[in-house]
Amino acid sequence: MAIVDPPLALPPDEDLSPAQTEAADRIRSGPRGALFGPFVPLLHSPVLMTRLQLVGEYLRFESSLPGDVFELVVLTVARHWDQQFEWVYHHPLALRAGVPESVIEDIEASRKPSDGRPELSTAWDAVRSLLETGSIPEQAFSRLEPLGTAAIVDLIAAVGYYTTLAFTMNVARTPPPEGTVTLKERVR
Repeated sequence: MAIVDPPLALPPDEDLSPAQTEAADRIRSGPRGALFGPFVPLLHSPVLMTRLQLVGEYLRFESSLPGDVFELVVLTVARHWDQQFEWVYHHPLALRAGVPESVIEDIEASRKPSDGRPELSTAWDAVRSLLETGSIPEQAFSRLEPLGTAAIVDLIAAVGYYTTLAFTMNVARTPPPEGTVTLKERVR
């Protein structure tokens, strides 16, 4: 079987199945307003895309995580998996949520944040541990406890969700939004 370049590209509207059309319409009518990024390759499995995007909708728009902590989680996962689309898309969202540029620069360099509120470096430790070992050591977990147990569970789920998106987009070779500076260009 030959690999399509790029793999998992969006089929033309006339080639979409009824389930794909329904899934695409659902995401377009939600808070995202459009079918883009990870949802293009995921549309090849419309039921999975719908269920995943609902998880992402919760995490992004309703999570118990503070906005700056959530965006730090996304950027840390994007950096770990070298996911260009997610990095470029969430960089300005992180700034708007209050993540200092110096913290974003630390994440770019794969360094523990040295600025910002203490919760940011605590969350970074937990995310890095999850990405490297699949768990959070007891000491790091206890530092997360002031966020509350719901927020801790949301952090764990966000790492898993954005890892799934990173894998999907990396395999699909999803390009970053046009006219943006990618992580690779910034790190050079």
